[in-house]
Amino acid sequence: MPRPTSAPIAPVLARTAALTGLLLAAPAGGAQAQAVAKTVAPAAASSAAQAQVQPPTLVVFITIDQMRPDYFTRFGAQLTGGLKRLYDGAAVFTEGRYDHAITETAPGHSVTMSGRHPGGTGILLNDEGVPDPYSPLIDSKDVGASPFKFRGSALIDWMRNADSSTRALSVSRKDRGAILPLGRAKQAVYWYAPDMGFTTSSYYADTLPTWVRDFNRRHPISAYAGYVWNPLLPADAYAEVDSVPVENRGRTFTFPHVIPTEPARRVGSELAETPVMDSLTLALALDGLRALNLGRGPAPDLLNISLSTTDNVGHRYGPDSREQHDQILRLDRYLGEFLDALFRERDSTRIVIALTADHGMTPIPGAAKFTRSADPATGVGLVNDTALVSGVRDRLAARGVSRSALLFNYGMLRVDRRAVQAAGLNVDSLVADAMRVIRADPLVARVALRRSLATADTTRDQFARWWRHMLPPDEPVEAVVSLKPWNGWSRYGGIGHNAGNPTDAHVPIMFWGAPFRPGKYADRALVVDMAPTLAEVLGVRPTERVDGRVLRRALR
Repeated sequence: MPRPTSAPIAPVLARTAALTGLLLAAPAGGAQAQAVAKTVAPAAASSAAQAQVQPPTLVVFITIDQMRPDYFTRFGAQLTGGLKRLYDGAAVFTEGRYDHAITETAPGHSVTMSGRHPGGTGILLNDEGVPDPYSPLIDSKDVGASPFKFRGSALIDWMRNADSSTRALSVSRKDRGAILPLGRAKQAVYWYAPDMGFTTSSYYADTLPTWVRDFNRRHPISAYAGYVWNPLLPADAYAEVDSVPVENRGRTFTFPHVIPTEPARRVGSELAETPVMDSLTLALALDGLRALNLGRGPAPDLLNISLSTTDNVGHRYGPDSREQHDQILRLDRYLGEFLDALFRERDSTRIVIALTADHGMTPIPGAAKFTRSADPATGVGLVNDTALVSGVRDRLAARGVSRSALLFNYGMLRVDRRAVQAAGLNVDSLVADAMRVIRADPLVARVALRRSLATADTTRDQFARWWRHMLPPDEPVEAVVSLKPWNGWSRYGGIGHNAGNPTDAHVPIMFWGAPFRPGKYADRALVVDMAPTLAEVLGVRPTERVDGRVLRRALR
């Protein structure tokens, strides 16, 4: 039940939703876009706040899926909203990094508020992150989801251990983006299903609360049929050309982008690929803030927001596309509106905001000759990991062993030892055979037995360190693989962000609010450091050993 309140909260959602809708449809450079760009600057870093920092009553943790740090500088002159305000007013660690091997969405989100690498959270891949048929979704036919594979605790557990009245709300377009930052905590967790809107699973609730149902009724998926995404600004405001045929696999790679009119599920799916999805997620977060009465104290509350459109646009069109440029500009405006509304609802001096990404992104192979990418040797090639070991798996099948007894994906060679040994085969010989095949691929840089990593110098050997941080002790991985720089695994038919390229692991890390000293810090900072740093500010302790450390230089 929401906490009682003595006064109603001002209804700002209607205004926010209307503005974001107008912004998306506004003509390039029109008066509507200019009006929305005007935001009210909060006074969180005022002299009074510096003199006596009050304990936070609300932590807002924002994860922008696939947000690269260079977007802040590449597009900085055009940013006027929330991204600009946070970047200018926060403690920003410009060399923020993930320190594990597979930089997918699910592992990244498992790290953000746990303070532990995936080897501690147990979340290795998207496909193995939150899908759970035993936790069906409410009013949706999509696959069920829960955090049943997540291991250990997260920031919300530490906060509730200190004060059980602490509450949390987590919202995202993606199930893994909503679920994993809170670990196994049964709080208010909602994500988007293309067939009905925002929902949750039976792990969290039996029915949707009234405020979520009302939100879905006010924003029906059918209302976006035929919606047109055009650039926000005039064409000459974009350095990127809008005719790169390698984008979106050669299909509809130029503006405008139109959401189909039917069938209904396709409308919902395509909506998730456009900037408006982020505006809906932020609007839902504001509704939930009010409905649950978060941030009123005395115990601090947690609002987790994962914004997914940057990832969708990046996969379709690439990080050097005009589409991604426009998405960042729109996200900046949406966040500006969100912060304006948030600071009208709550005292900005009692709010702490943390921002990061769940991973970065590698440019699309072949796009460099069409774009102005500054990345060297962009897009050398792709490796089909499944096809690479198909011959070895065929030989297993010929001996009566299931092909699934040997799997190779995203650099992990897994073997079902029992199945192989039951057929009278030698596991070590099988692994050596697979390693020879993998090593022969010209795009492979390094192949190593997992057990050899135990004695590696992880200070100097990034390969060994990343894989040791990646794998839980009980995971049946026999060997690990890395590719040469700027190559990628081709699981999705195009470049991704899971091969350990320099831009895959580089992400923004920033903290905004009275407890922090604004500025740019070039110190080494990892995403696992964020939860311990927030815990320090909140005066709570992790309930288990964490991999991160407190970034004390950023504290007042």
